Amino acid sequence: MSLFDKVSDDIKNAMKAKDKVALETLRNVKKFFLEAKTAPGANDTLSDADALKIMQKLVKQGKDSAAIYVQQGRQDLADMELEQVKVIEKYLPQPMSAEELEAELKKIIEQVGAAGPKDMGKVMGVATKALAGKAEGRAISDTVKRLLS
Repeated sequence: MSLFDKVSDDIKNAMKAKDKVALETLRNVKKFFLEAKTAPGANDTLSDADALKIMQKLVKQGKDSAAIYVQQGRQDLADMELEQVKVIEKYLPQPMSAEELEAELKKIIEQVGAAGPKDMGKVMGVATKALAGKAEGRAISDTVKRLLS
């Protein structure tokens, strides 16, 4: 079952369960999926990889929004954003631990032959593709900087 179909089924389940947060969140996710499906050149298809990218983007936006709400003293809005993030995160693969991330990046650095900070671009290019969906870009970047310096 594709991610698109799973979200569609879960919308029905959320309606039956009267789970307003999940229903609103999943409808929003499906809206983004439909927009991606009908975009020029998409041929009315949406791969699971593209769907995951959309969901990761929504999680990042939700966390960023929550941080801004907290800074502005609106904890109620921050809590709503974080609840929606939790719903979306159920569909994402488990993120790598810091130790796993460091081990994978050491392999990539060795594979690319990076020697110092000037080779960060080479490492990041390979690492972001290899670790897409498994680790946040910021975590990858910070770890690569630390390992190369």
